[in-house]
Amino acid sequence: MGSKSQPNLFHLKHALVFYTYLFIVWGFYRLLFQAPVAIEELLVKPVVWLVPLIYLLRVERASLASIGVVFNNFFKVIYFVLGLGFVFSIFALLVNFLKYNNLNFGANLGEVSFGLAIGLSFITAVTEEITFRGYMLTRLMTFVKNQTQATVIISLGWTLVHLPIAIFDWKLDVIPLLVYVVVIFLFSAGTTYVFLKTRNIIAPILLHVLWQWPIILFR
Repeated sequence: MGSKSQPNLFHLKHALVFYTYLFIVWGFYRLLFQAPVAIEELLVKPVVWLVPLIYLLRVERASLASIGVVFNNFFKVIYFVLGLGFVFSIFALLVNFLKYNNLNFGANLGEVSFGLAIGLSFITAVTEEITFRGYMLTRLMTFVKNQTQATVIISLGWTLVHLPIAIFDWKLDVIPLLVYVVVIFLFSAGTTYVFLKTRNIIAPILLHVLWQWPIILFR
């Protein structure tokens, strides 16, 4: 029994240490620095998030398949992404319309073009989903077998990591901040759900891109 529980604790310890590092380092980065969006998503975030992840995979001697980098369940991936993505797109339109009393897609893009914003969304999705769904969730699931509990835990962690940008960068007031917390928690629950159903990291990455627009448009 000890031989089975030891790897679980080993993986859980790595996930907890990684999350603590990410929460502290990324939180202080949001507090102290504000790099241009393109530099942040193309350079800063991948370095801060993915370099430690690659190191942990080497320490664990784990394959890319262990974080969901596989090519199976393709049709299931498409089914979930298109189905839930349609719902999230409607939600994005509704949020945007309620805020501006019209559809205004350029309101929160700033100087970034729509095409570049989509590209950055994809890169962000790759970085964040590989980190949270691919690594942290799979390591958590070696210890917490209940999928609902794992979804709640990973979504709470996801929400906390994303709070600094809303507080220090966007400077949201209390009510908008509470709405953002609810939206970002549901965001994580949705991407976690599709990953657990497909075990393919492509699914949450694609869903992340579709669902990220309610967050952008909400600002």
